[in-house]
Formats: sequence, C-alpha cells, structure tokens
Amino acid sequence: MDRLLVSAGLAIAAALLTAAPSSAKIKCVDESQVINGQLAVTPWCEDENLAKVAQVYGARVSGAAIRDNPNLKAEICRFIGADIRVKDTCAGYIGFDRRR
Repeated sequence: MDRLLVSAGLAIAAALLTAAPSSAKIKCVDESQVINGQLAVTPWCEDENLAKVAQVYGARVSGAAIRDNPNLKAEICRFIGADIRVKDTCAGYIGFDRRR
C-alpha cells in the first residue's frame, strides 16, 4: 500500500513538473534585463539586442547564434558597430587597429 501511494505521488509530481509552463523567461529591454522590476545590463540581453539590430541591417542572425560563436559576435559588431544601439556591446570589437 505504501509503495502504491509513493509511486502515485511521484507520478503526480512528475506530471505537474512537466506540465507547468516556464515562468523563468528572461525579459529584456534593449540591452538590459528586467530583474525584480529593475534594469540591469546582462550579456544575454546584450546579445539579443545585437541580434535585433543586426536583423534591421539585413543580417540573418539570432541571439543564440551570437552567444554560441564569439567570432560571429565580432563579425556582426564590425558590420554594425557604429550604431549607437550597440555601442557598449561592441566596444571591444571596433576601433582596434592591429597595425599600430
């Protein structure tokens, strides 16, 4: 009897965990993440913002692709780095001259 109750309880718990929607979705406002009602600049939101700005310029790129490939981030920053919306995000990728 106890095994049956434990098994039933585990089955119900597993069903509830898999059926519950994810409420931990990251909410971004430009390059800032909303955390407890406050805005904080985070790498995740910076990459998402960079992808959105790049899409305006015609690049087919996602925030996940930028996070997964640092070279892609550098390439996109060189492509649109002068845009004020990504100035801080791309600061390390533009204005660097190796010849000097």
